[in-house]
Amino acid sequence: MAAKRLQQPANKLPLFFISFFIIMFCIGVFFDEPSRVLEQAWQICLSCIGIG
Repeated sequence: MAAKRLQQPANKLPLFFISFFIIMFCIGVFFDEPSRVLEQAWQICLSCIGIG
């Protein structure tokens, strides 16, 4: 006889974290964070090689 598995409620914690990070990503894009990060990386790179 096959034993029936009991239905366990789905773990909602991973869904919460995925939703949270997607929301935070959208907020960062809305406030133009990617261009700010790129600008800072560019400045650090130029100062490391002695141009900036």
